[in-house]
Amino acid sequence: MGETALTNRSDVTVPTGPWQRIFAGLGIPLMSLLLVMLPHPARAGYASIVMDYSTGKIVNEVNADAQNHPASLTKMMTLYLTFEALYRGKISLYQQMPVSQWASNKSPTRLGLRPGQTITVHDCILGMVTKSANDAATVMAEALGGSEAGFANMMNEKARELGMTRTFFRNASGLPDSAQITTARDLLRLSTALYRNYPVQFRYFATREFVFRGQVIHGHNHLMERYAGMDGIKTGFTDASGFNLASTAARDGRRLFGVVMGGSTHQARDRLMETLLDNAFANRPTDPILVARAAGVSNAAARRQLAGLPTAAPISRVRTARTELPRHHGHHDGVQFATYRQPSWSIRLASCGKRAEAERESRAAIRLIHLSGKPNTIVASGRHRAHHVYHPQVAGLSKHQALAACQTLHRKGRDCVVIPPKGAIRVASTD
Repeated sequence: MGETALTNRSDVTVPTGPWQRIFAGLGIPLMSLLLVMLPHPARAGYASIVMDYSTGKIVNEVNADAQNHPASLTKMMTLYLTFEALYRGKISLYQQMPVSQWASNKSPTRLGLRPGQTITVHDCILGMVTKSANDAATVMAEALGGSEAGFANMMNEKARELGMTRTFFRNASGLPDSAQITTARDLLRLSTALYRNYPVQFRYFATREFVFRGQVIHGHNHLMERYAGMDGIKTGFTDASGFNLASTAARDGRRLFGVVMGGSTHQARDRLMETLLDNAFANRPTDPILVARAAGVSNAAARRQLAGLPTAAPISRVRTARTELPRHHGHHDGVQFATYRQPSWSIRLASCGKRAEAERESRAAIRLIHLSGKPNTIVASGRHRAHHVYHPQVAGLSKHQALAACQTLHRKGRDCVVIPPKGAIRVASTD
């Protein structure tokens, strides 16, 4: 976090004056702080697009140019640059890549890589394709870009080269970042570019599982198991994005590519993709209302939205917190979230797979930032108790303490996000 500058963004103005001098005095890069302080440029809307690859014709589109968060569909660009580096001989398939502390901390979906270990390019590719491993994506980013910040610049340059004019990347994995945005149309461009430019490597996207260090790693794209002709490509989910999916399928000499964004559940997302592809293969139209319904939007609200009329209230998955600390757990859209009110500034640390690990992380961070006595909380998310992801936080901080604490932790190679007061924070993992 906090490595990539936002200077490539035409819609961001860098403020000058007293605040800039204050942040500079704290030793905190202003553009890094903008990640936390700026309002989100995108929200979890809904969109879809389907193209007949043989003709290049768009056979269905709904909100295809609306900007939303890509989640783990981001890894398609990470894989594109990996395939490009392989093709140009910059790396080799079984070359060992070093694992940094930064990469190993990329929770929650990961291969469990540890600092000082190595992993082959081949296993990084399979880890990204199947488990959507964030640590594997970051290993490749650091190897190709020197740092994740440098790699994000490469991603943005390639996006422009491919005509992805409404996309901006901040990291290699798709982990939540308010400034990381894209559109269904841009993701379609990326999907088809992968197929067109790297047809041999594209076959990786059909991988359903692989063995990594004695453990079978299963894929997340369950639609490939039941949809005839489907051979890729990628799933994605964060709370900010909803359930996303890019797919391709071939039947009777025709190949279709489709993208769905903002599904309310993975089942709704998958059903919508099936409907879109079935209708496209049969040369039938798809009612746009079905796209909205897959996102959990009512028929009445969807009709108003699609007609360009205002709705009674914004469509959003983010609920207002109703409880003070300690946290309150609940279920929403099939995913368990923790919701709570921030009475003061807080910092959120790297997510962990086990509660004990999260508690150790928070205690270690408190020692590193010399803030003993501050309350630390563990927020759990996940659909099943056995698959919770735990998010350690340190609360009760002043603004200066929170900013300085994250600066210290960043220097020591640890993840840290500053959380302003009075914000309802909900956390969920990517797939």
